[in-house]
Amino acid sequence: MKKLIGLLLVLAGLTFAMPAQSQIKWGVKGGLNLSQATFSQSDLNSKNRTGFFIGPMVDINVPIVGIDVDGALLYSQRGLKVDDNSSSVTVKAIEIPLNLKYNLGLGSMAGIFFAAGPQFDFNVDKNVSDNLRNYTFKSSTLSFNLGAGLKLLNHLQLGVNYNIPLGRTADYNRKTAENEIYNCKSKTWQVSVAYLF
Repeated sequence: MKKLIGLLLVLAGLTFAMPAQSQIKWGVKGGLNLSQATFSQSDLNSKNRTGFFIGPMVDINVPIVGIDVDGALLYSQRGLKVDDNSSSVTVKAIEIPLNLKYNLGLGSMAGIFFAAGPQFDFNVDKNVSDNLRNYTFKSSTLSFNLGAGLKLLNHLQLGVNYNIPLGRTADYNRKTAENEIYNCKSKTWQVSVAYLF
């Protein structure tokens, strides 16, 4: 919790430190997660699982042609499913993506953007189990986003994003006689819609 409060204070400080020429827009962002886990044990495979995310966002237009910085505070649910059983688990987290965006105008009403930046995740559930397995998630993780999208009518943004973990996401314990434990990384495709006021 202290890390989250510290990060929010830094974000607030950066917002107020921006030059007066910067344009700040607030909005709401939401969308779908499509997650797949990879494991340290090569014989384990994961199936894609869907989830969702939603929360407030800020878009700051830096006084450099075509450059924006955006951030969000998102509540997210991601699903994980392993091939060896039909059951699955849902991971709940608070996500804080910070992206640098490069914009290309397609006229006054539309444009495309490319985005990249870090994402900080704070897991709400540290242990998630079903009848055959247990996931022990790190309390916080760091990942990297790569994305692109469309800006429409100066208020609407449609985006696609790929989230790559920069370390292990969880420890996976397959409840067998050998009590097998493996490292797990969860990579996620995201499709988003944002409305800026």
